[in-house]
Amino acid sequence: MTQQVSIPSLGTIPVTYTVEDRVGVLTIDNPPVNASSAAVRAGLMSGLEVAEADDEVDAIVLIGAGTNFVSGSDLREFSGPVPEPQLPTVIAVIEAGAKPVVAALSGATLGGGFELALGCDGRIALAGGVVGLPEITLGMIPGAGGTQRPLRLIGPARTLELVTSGARLPVEQAHREGLIDEVVTGSLRAEAIHFARALRGKRILRNLPILGADPGEVEHVATAALRRAARPQTVAAVGAILMGSSAPADRAFQHERAEFDRLRNCTESSALRHLFFARRAALKANRPALARELKSVGVVGAGTMGAGIARAFVEAGVPVVLVDQQRQAAAAAAERLKQAYRGMVTRGRLTESDAQQHLSLLTAGTTIRDLEETDLVIEAVYEDMEVKRAVLRQLETVLRPHVPLATNTSYLDINEIAAAVARPTRVLGMHFFSPAHRAAVLEIVRGEKTSTEALDVALTAAKVLEKMPILAGVCDGFIGNRIYNAYRRQCELMLEEGALPQQVDAALTEFGFAMGPFAVSDMSGLDIAWRMRKGKAGTRDPRERYPDVADALCELGRFGQKAGDGWYHYEPGSRTPHPDSTVEALIEQSSQRKAITRAAFTSQDIVTRALVTMANEAALLLADGIADRPSDIDLMLTLGYGFPTHEGGITHWVGRQDRRFLEHELDALAARTG
Repeated sequence: MTQQVSIPSLGTIPVTYTVEDRVGVLTIDNPPVNASSAAVRAGLMSGLEVAEADDEVDAIVLIGAGTNFVSGSDLREFSGPVPEPQLPTVIAVIEAGAKPVVAALSGATLGGGFELALGCDGRIALAGGVVGLPEITLGMIPGAGGTQRPLRLIGPARTLELVTSGARLPVEQAHREGLIDEVVTGSLRAEAIHFARALRGKRILRNLPILGADPGEVEHVATAALRRAARPQTVAAVGAILMGSSAPADRAFQHERAEFDRLRNCTESSALRHLFFARRAALKANRPALARELKSVGVVGAGTMGAGIARAFVEAGVPVVLVDQQRQAAAAAAERLKQAYRGMVTRGRLTESDAQQHLSLLTAGTTIRDLEETDLVIEAVYEDMEVKRAVLRQLETVLRPHVPLATNTSYLDINEIAAAVARPTRVLGMHFFSPAHRAAVLEIVRGEKTSTEALDVALTAAKVLEKMPILAGVCDGFIGNRIYNAYRRQCELMLEEGALPQQVDAALTEFGFAMGPFAVSDMSGLDIAWRMRKGKAGTRDPRERYPDVADALCELGRFGQKAGDGWYHYEPGSRTPHPDSTVEALIEQSSQRKAITRAAFTSQDIVTRALVTMANEAALLLADGIADRPSDIDLMLTLGYGFPTHEGGITHWVGRQDRRFLEHELDALAARTG
């Protein structure tokens, strides 16, 4: 018997009802990912009502029509009042029904999808899937029992770990821990029907006792979670779970839902949801037009960045040929990687077999001709225009005509680099961030003549490396460094006007940046930016206000952490920055030399000026067509430059500000700094 469930007021309902072997099967079909929506929830309510009233049905199975059971909630619903019926209402109907309900899980069962499964009387999963409660990563906590029902299956300590980490668990692990009843490899539908027929009555998790736990362990896990990320959602999750461990169930569930509603309406959750959709938009827009196979990749330059790029590819399973103009440099880089893996094996962070597999994919070449059969070559040599042009000319003589030539430059003009070769269509930028094997973003720069084929190979590489691809046009610094340079310059100008490095860094880290600009500069080395400034001195606009304290530091050999002194002083063997009277004296001398009267800055003054500068540069980038969309800028800054994710990126921050406030601050900024 097959019966279509429909509600006229909602149109087509993405839930169908069939009966097989006295089991009513409710199939959820809401492509592309089977997200929970108001229509899905309404369809489930109707289907459950039909199944409960059907005398030919003894049990009920919920199953997804596509790859996923229910991949999570439709986040678009969270921007306003969540439409009825809400998920707790659906689960309450399941629990109140007389017939047992089984959730048949496949693919990704996350967030509200997993809460729906936990609200059922049994859970069976197809091997290879994952489950999890990732709401914490979106600035919220689970709101339909996700902090409460697991307490009855895995106890308070493990529930704390699961919820506060937002981690995805393979269904096999979830089965071992007791969150899933059975994992199968055959037909999920058939196995679920068989499982449902074998159930003897209801098993409502809400009514089960909390698993016992060692109070000391619970406190340790809770403290560790708050130390790792003391954001509002983490605090709320810990509070809800601890309440659920001791309070009556009704009170604990009500508290959880109230906290969920409070948090989803906060600015942090809005920001994190914005970044979620930004990632989705970037991945959708930046798909390769045609999938390209990467059988092997070449890397030229075995320094820190080149070796890191090589490591990124071998850890993604792609063979790499690493070469350097100094023949022993590639072998030395391979040896350093071997030692790094040895340390990871010793610490239990990598298996010996995985280490050997990674190393087997790395070939230390001795000549540029070793790159002849590679599918993509990435140049990662010294940041010098003529050096890079010379390397690309050499590469063109040995590589097959269709193989892209990517330059890992962070500032240089891709069009000028491409002009050095006969086929500029094969040249593009691939700006890796440090450390290259861990950084989450890859800035791909399109030259004026870059071909679609070359771009496709770079996008394929980003996908293989699991890095977020952000496309950029050609300008000085592209997207990320162009904004960061404007930000850093403004921070240096504030020093001339009365601020000190430690004050600026403290204000911006308090706002949420991973590090302040002067601590970052010390870490990366002041000499790198100094060399670039000297190279551009001849083309600098004489009307531009130029902060010169960084130059003065470099002239004294204060190049940052590696020298023991930079914007800060560092004790031998330490990376802890200490304010330095020498630096303060240099700053005051610069103010006096330029006849600038120093004045006090508040933390809010510093943050506002820095952010308005970034916002202005972001607007110019969009106007110049360097970035494709505002959300790409937000991804670039949060993934690559330590901009706080809870603020959603600079364009999201701008969207929350009063326009008159921004106009006033921009006018004031122009008057101060031009």
